[in-house]
Amino acid sequence: MPIGPEHEGRVYPPTRPYRVSRAKIAEFAAALGDTNPRYCEDAEPVVAPPTFAAVIAARAWQALFDDPELGLELQRIVHAEQRLDIVRPLREGDDVLATLTISKVRSRSTTDMVTIAVRLDAVAGDVLGTATSLLIHTHPEALA
Repeated sequence: MPIGPEHEGRVYPPTRPYRVSRAKIAEFAAALGDTNPRYCEDAEPVVAPPTFAAVIAARAWQALFDDPELGLELQRIVHAEQRLDIVRPLREGDDVLATLTISKVRSRSTTDMVTIAVRLDAVAGDVLGTATSLLIHTHPEALA
């Protein structure tokens, strides 16, 4: 059975902790061309750009593609929307868990629109935020 509204509310186990490091923050900021001194390796304390949360959230997506019941394939996905609701900035040394929930599924002909929410929590207990994405999935028969 392919993904459908009956899968709304499905929650996957959290990812293994992701360690936020100075080096990864600096690499990410450099890739964005963001020269804010708070993101450089020499800053005290080092915080991550808000969009760094998407890096960690995307690690939780693998659970969708590994779920044989859903029939989702990455090569047929378009990442259509992204919203980050940040509770507190990610900081160097944070160990972050990402827990994915399927929030909404709409199917139209050979296309599924899947809204997912990935909650980010520090292993230490802090709620860090939520990354919400809309994924558009095309069925294989649409490509024939």
